[in-house]
Amino acid sequence: MSNPAVPPRSLAEALRARDDVSLAALLRARPDLITPVPTDLTQLATRAGTRASVVRALERLDLFALRTAEALAVAADPASYGELLALLTGDGGDPVVSAALPRALGTLREQALVWGDDDRLRLVRTARELLAPSPQHPSPTGLGPTVQEATAGMSPGRIQDIVAAAGLGSTHDAVSAVASLTALFTDRERMSALLAGLPEESREVLARLVWGPPYGQVTAEPAAHLRRLLDVGLLVPTAPGTVVLPREVALHLRGGRAHREVEPLPPAVEPAATHRAQVVDATAAGQAYTALATVEELLKDWDEGGPAVLRAGGLSVRDLKRTAVALDVAEPVAAFWVELAYAAGLLASDGEADERYAATPALDEWLEQPPAQRWARLAEAWLTATRVSGLVGGRDAKDRTLSTLGPGLDRSAAPEVRHRVLTLLAGLPEGAAPSRESVLARLRWERPLRGPQREDDLRSRLAEWTLAEAELLGVTGRGALSGHGRALLGAAAPRTPVKAPEGPGDKLPVHHRSPVDPVQQGPAVTEPLSPAEQATASAAAVRLLAPLLPEPLDHVLLQADLTAVAPGPLQRSLAEVLDVLADVESKGGATVYRFTPASVRRALDAGQSASDLHAFLAAHARTPVPQPLTYLIDDVARRHGHLRVGAASAYVRCDDDAVLNEILADKRAAGLRLRRLAPTVLAAQADPAALLEGLRAMGFAPAAESAEGDVLITRAHAHRTPPRTAPEPVPDGPPIPDATLLSAAIRAIRAGDLASTTPRRQTDRSLPTTGELPRTSSAETLATMQAAVLTGEALWIGYVNAEGAASQRVIAPVRVEGGFVTAYDHTADEVRTYPLHRVTGVAELAEE
Repeated sequence: MSNPAVPPRSLAEALRARDDVSLAALLRARPDLITPVPTDLTQLATRAGTRASVVRALERLDLFALRTAEALAVAADPASYGELLALLTGDGGDPVVSAALPRALGTLREQALVWGDDDRLRLVRTARELLAPSPQHPSPTGLGPTVQEATAGMSPGRIQDIVAAAGLGSTHDAVSAVASLTALFTDRERMSALLAGLPEESREVLARLVWGPPYGQVTAEPAAHLRRLLDVGLLVPTAPGTVVLPREVALHLRGGRAHREVEPLPPAVEPAATHRAQVVDATAAGQAYTALATVEELLKDWDEGGPAVLRAGGLSVRDLKRTAVALDVAEPVAAFWVELAYAAGLLASDGEADERYAATPALDEWLEQPPAQRWARLAEAWLTATRVSGLVGGRDAKDRTLSTLGPGLDRSAAPEVRHRVLTLLAGLPEGAAPSRESVLARLRWERPLRGPQREDDLRSRLAEWTLAEAELLGVTGRGALSGHGRALLGAAAPRTPVKAPEGPGDKLPVHHRSPVDPVQQGPAVTEPLSPAEQATASAAAVRLLAPLLPEPLDHVLLQADLTAVAPGPLQRSLAEVLDVLADVESKGGATVYRFTPASVRRALDAGQSASDLHAFLAAHARTPVPQPLTYLIDDVARRHGHLRVGAASAYVRCDDDAVLNEILADKRAAGLRLRRLAPTVLAAQADPAALLEGLRAMGFAPAAESAEGDVLITRAHAHRTPPRTAPEPVPDGPPIPDATLLSAAIRAIRAGDLASTTPRRQTDRSLPTTGELPRTSSAETLATMQAAVLTGEALWIGYVNAEGAASQRVIAPVRVEGGFVTAYDHTADEVRTYPLHRVTGVAELAEE
């Protein structure tokens, strides 16, 4: 451990001075640093400075923390806390920024983007390279290069001319001349006097460049007001025809501020409307019931095998349109329901040669669960899914159309955005529906875009889709988070309205730990619930939702116009029979079924008899069975099976030869190519299925029969895929390590750091340089080990394992015998036994 009184000279030394809690916070905030576990703190510091890791860390900063890092990138290296504060507040100061800066700087320090004491703050080199101004990559601050950087390629004579024109004394060299010019531009009084002596046109040019971009174009013979700026160095040529406003000049014109706006506090999420909590819950419960009914209808429609899988994967545009018509929804909404069923593991491809989509075996288990539990499963799948149905119809990087269930729909940020949007809703009072604009503004502050703001950025679109999908699924009602939706997040309703934070001590909502607590510092870090926590939250949501869902009915209302009205959801057994016996005519609060000859024949084909149908209607009708319906069933049943179709190629037999004569005389039977084999038998060259359809189209009601002459009962057979698991979400980088992994990793890093930094005792032999393994003879190794057992001293050894991987370790030998040494390994923090022949050498540690 380094001496805390001595300022750290590097990021590694700064990390070495941290305690375990601080290191754990770093590894939790930047989990990519722990994959794999670094061998020591020097390697951890190196990894924390790599470009990919720094870019990822910068992209996860909130707007004010990013502004702070950008200000440090244009400040001197190192910079003091006062210099940083001046860049953020300007000459006039800003108490809100002053109060918020410690939190932002603490975030940058915690994530190892900034290190050093308050009087020597340093931005890690990679972050400075990414954020500092350059001609190729302009700074978000709009500032240009310093005077020293801008004049780097200028001749010494030209620099002396600028110094003289600015009223400064000549110097002996270009370096002191640039320093003199820099001192002028950073002196407020002298700079104000210099600017006051310029013509108005010159000051207008500076005003146009002051907030960026700092580069401008001039002609070979610039106008007098431009020539004056070039003469005194207020504009510096960087290339033929191009000039730049030096950073020091721009900062003076800005009043010392690095940014036009710093926005130290997040924008508040404003309620757009407020409803009673009971109304919100009831509306959301109605949407939840509709969601269940829609998913069931979708899977029932694909029960015997759904649409074919495209060769490139996914659902065709035509099949999506057909599904949308069947569900009576728009195509984007149909895509959402299809993707949701897929994410929940209820739908998949069957893997056959003629591959089609179909329900999975998990559907049967899902249908047996209570409605509230079925909804919870859909909601959990939606929260964690990385597939985004809103992208359907768009184009991928290769300009290919993105299709439903096809590749290219995964967006790893989707779960985090969904959780964050719902958490923001949970931070509002019960029944409050937020405005779309305030939610998007808050998300942009928490994760600002690099570069110009765009309305079509992915996070904003994900947030808009989340608001719409949460309403469809019944997580929200009338735009406000429902009680069961709040429970699904593991959140409790706020007792008082949540106000926008007013100071750096105010805190923002976080996810399930305290999702509606308005007093958490900084933007919320949305972490997924653990499986145990999610199970508890889902159980609570089920308990709240179950009483709000309508109870299934065991009856219908029969009407004289051959229709039946279901005034609510029906019991599953009743709905299944009624779906076969009648056709759905309309849906809504009440479902209307219509009985037709074709629907009654369908029920008879499924094995029902006329008496079975009469008994079924009598048992489930709250009104008397209308006489027209009784006549319809009896009439269809009387003719059903009168004709028999079997396989010759196909044949028709009937005891009444007059019926066969009528068929032969009908012109519509010409396509069936019938001929009489016997008075009661006709043969056809069409297959049995085509013969059945043809005779039914002619108005007859034939029945199929087996080779033994028995009537075949045609019942739909549910097609199921082989067992399938739900698609795994695509992770957004390495997962956040749990406490056990963090503890083990920190222990290993500390031990490895001890092995690499502990001083070695000097001997007559020269010790290896840093990173090399010690080398000693076998006899010397054995003797040193045996001596260490007696004295209890720790040793530094080199070790090569069975796979040939070399490492250095600090051990305290306990016993040496049989060619093995048993020792306490400080690197692994446990007692281990090592073969002596694998020890490359040994060295004693210095007595410190």
